[in-house]
Amino acid sequence: MLTAGIVGLPNVGKSTLFNALVANAKAQAANFPFCTIEPNVGVVAVPDKRLEVLAKISQSVQIVPTRIEFVDIAGLVKGASQGEGLGNKFLSHIREVDAIVHVVRCFENDDIIHVAGSLDPIRDIDIIKLELGLADLDQIERRIERTRKTAKTSKDAQIELAALEKISVALNEGKQASTVSLNEEEAPLIKPLGLLTAKPVIYAANVSEEDLATGNEWVAKVKEMAAQEGAQVVIISAQVESELVELPPDEIAEFLSSLGVEESGLKSLIRATYQLLGLRTYFTSGPKETRAWTIHCGMLAPQAAGVIHTDFERGFIRAETVAYQDLVTHGSMSAAKEKGLVRSEGKEYTVEEGDVMLFRFNV
Repeated sequence: MLTAGIVGLPNVGKSTLFNALVANAKAQAANFPFCTIEPNVGVVAVPDKRLEVLAKISQSVQIVPTRIEFVDIAGLVKGASQGEGLGNKFLSHIREVDAIVHVVRCFENDDIIHVAGSLDPIRDIDIIKLELGLADLDQIERRIERTRKTAKTSKDAQIELAALEKISVALNEGKQASTVSLNEEEAPLIKPLGLLTAKPVIYAANVSEEDLATGNEWVAKVKEMAAQEGAQVVIISAQVESELVELPPDEIAEFLSSLGVEESGLKSLIRATYQLLGLRTYFTSGPKETRAWTIHCGMLAPQAAGVIHTDFERGFIRAETVAYQDLVTHGSMSAAKEKGLVRSEGKEYTVEEGDVMLFRFNV
C-alpha cells in the first residue's frame, strides 16, 4: 500500500487536512502546538471513476479501489531533530513512508496562532527541511561509525561507507540526501536507512477558501522554490476539505464548481503523488469484483501479477490484456475479442496505465 507522511509546523492545518482526508480519523485539530500526540494513521480509497464503468460492464458484485495510507505527524518545530517539541519520536514515524506531504501555511488568520509569530511559507519550509536534514545527518554519522569497523573486511561495507560519506558531505552543506547521486551498488545499501531528505516531497499549500482556485502570493513563492527542487505543489484548503466531508455526494461537484475548482484536494494530492512516484493503475474485472491495482511505471506483466499474489508471478504464463478505453468503447470483453483488441501478452510485456488484465498461471 502506498504511504504518505504529512509533516509541517504546528497550526498549518495538518490535522484538519488529515481529518478531512480520512473522514473517520481521530486526530485532534486544536489551535495549539502538539495537539497530535501520537501519529495518526488513516487509509483512504483512491477515487477512480473507471472502476464503476468496468463494474457495470462485468456486472461485478463489488468494487475494490486501491488505497493510500496517510500518516499525520505531530507538528515539528525548530530543534525537533535534537528533541525539541516532540522531536525524534515523531521523525522516526516517517522513515517508512513512500512520500512526504509537506503542508505549508499560505493563509492569514489572526485567530490561529503561528508558531513562528508571522506568515512566511519559505521560512517555514526551511525550518522543516533543516530539521529533517539534521535528523538524517545524525543517523548517517552513527552509521558511518559502525560501518568503518566492518569496512576493513567487507566489500559491501566499503561501498556503503563511500555512499554514506558522500551523503554526509551534502547534508553538512545544507543539501538534501536526494541530491546525492548513488550508483546501482550504493543505492540498495542506503535505502533501508529511510533517509527523510531522500524521500519525494509534495508541498501542499494550504490556502483560504477564497484563494483555492487561483492561489496567492505565498503560493507563488512556494511554487518558485519547489521548481528549483523539482518538487510538486498542490493547492489545497484544509477548511474546504473539512466542509466537503459534511456534504452529500451529489452536492460536492456543485460546491467545488462554485469555488472555481474541478476536484477535491484529496484527488489533487493523490494524482500528484502518483505522478511523483511514477505509479500506474491496472484493473482486474469480472462477475465477482472489479479491482484497481497500483504498480510502478515500467513493471512487466509477471511483476504486476505479483502485486496480486506472489504465486501469480512465480507461475506466470501469460496475461490476457485489453486497454480500458477499448473495452469501454465495445462494451464487453467478448466484443473486444471479436475486434482483435484483447491481446495475449507474455513475460516481457510492460503494463500500461488502465490495462484490464486476466492472468494465466501455474500453481
